[in-house]
Amino acid sequence: MEKKGPSRRKILAGAAAAGAYSALSKTLGAEERPAAPAPAPDFPLVDYHAHLDNLGLERALEISQRRGVKFGIVEHAGTKENQYPIVLSNDDELKRYIAMLDGKPVFKGVQTEWVDWASCFSKDVVAQLDYVLTDAMTYPGKDGRRVKLWERDAPERVDMADRQAFMDRYVDWYVDIMGKQPIDIMANASWLPAPLANDWDTFWTPARVKKVIDAALKFGVAIEISSSLRLPKLSFLQLVKEAGVKFSFGSNLRGERIGTLDYCLEMAKELGLRREHIFAPAPAGRKPIQIRNV
Repeated sequence: MEKKGPSRRKILAGAAAAGAYSALSKTLGAEERPAAPAPAPDFPLVDYHAHLDNLGLERALEISQRRGVKFGIVEHAGTKENQYPIVLSNDDELKRYIAMLDGKPVFKGVQTEWVDWASCFSKDVVAQLDYVLTDAMTYPGKDGRRVKLWERDAPERVDMADRQAFMDRYVDWYVDIMGKQPIDIMANASWLPAPLANDWDTFWTPARVKKVIDAALKFGVAIEISSSLRLPKLSFLQLVKEAGVKFSFGSNLRGERIGTLDYCLEMAKELGLRREHIFAPAPAGRKPIQIRNV
């Protein structure tokens, strides 16, 4: 039996204690204060990593309108083995979710879990979504079973004793996900588990970054700039832009903070991003689930 630990949601939401939210939190004032500065870029602002937890759709729409940020709503999708309050696991559940969002001024997405999520759904139903988002934070353990890298026992279960060797396997995992899954966005990009997190610049070498970016370019996957994690760092993002890989923005925040894109806008300004650099959902007939042989 897997040992239970804090959820990925709690890890991400609790990143303030580790410093991930420290700069972000300084920008959050009274509820009526816009969370992001007036946008200078020539592209519409979209938070493609918005969850409805503890909020509800109508309140989310109010926040979206007030902040001038369109939301891409995502719900977890995959087998019921994935432990979340809601996990969409079959066509009927996915259809109900899509129907809830139909006609609303949002993009419809899912955050997929593990490697077997696509087997839960028919391609035609997945194609009704605007996009599919995933991350590399659930990782195969020594026994082949899924390991949540943010949990306390993860270093032992995936063998991080040799951290450089683990990092090479972790980068290969990124490539494997993008190569074998029909996804649009790689979220939480460049996040590292706790034993490695303080040495981000050491572990994310140019060669490793290039390997991830080459896969993103080959398979048409956008790299998320995470406003909650304040990742990837500028050095990583510069290589993403140089390669011609698209960017998406994501808050991955809950409640009243959704749509807070301060770090995304900060990086967009540093990089000189324009409309052509920014992810947009593929049109009908051109979605990854429809055109990729995976």
